[in-house]
Amino acid sequence: MRYRTQMPHKTDIELPLPKPEQNGLLSALPAPVRERIFPHLELVQMPLGDILYESGNHLNHVYFPATSIVSLLYVMEDGSSAEIAVVGKEGILGIALFMGGETTPSRAIVQSAGYGFRLKSQRLKDEFNRAGPLMHLFLRYTQALITQMSQTAVCNRHHSVHQQLCRWLLMSLDRLSTNNLIMTQELIANMLGVRR
Repeated sequence: MRYRTQMPHKTDIELPLPKPEQNGLLSALPAPVRERIFPHLELVQMPLGDILYESGNHLNHVYFPATSIVSLLYVMEDGSSAEIAVVGKEGILGIALFMGGETTPSRAIVQSAGYGFRLKSQRLKDEFNRAGPLMHLFLRYTQALITQMSQTAVCNRHHSVHQQLCRWLLMSLDRLSTNNLIMTQELIANMLGVRR
């Protein structure tokens, strides 16, 4: 299958639809787990600025970005926010589901448009509760995500806004297959927790 996309300068090109293996976690699963999970994955478009879930909302799905990047934001009572993590083709969104919760304290917003796969929460929990390879892989990923959150907290506290922007750009570029970032100034300001 193929899809058409509109690129800058109005040049139409055809790109192949992503495959689940483009996500690092999905590609690392052993064949028996893939056979149980892959038929239930749903390819979803992730437009720039789309909110996948809000803080406190019930999580019905987990998301595996393939060609998109999603920011996790902590939202304050006054509506201001700051980015706490970035998830791309290496990870999963919705770790609260397999960590024992049904909701999350963060907002997940698409910072770089693309595609991903989603899986119903119960399907993921059933596979996680088998206590097999998926559980071990996802717990290791969760440890890496917590490390990223810790580094982000330290960076936000001790680095200048320019240094934070450089770190954020590098983290974003690491998660894309090209060097093209299409983002708004407002989105960047929200990620950094500063005014536009």
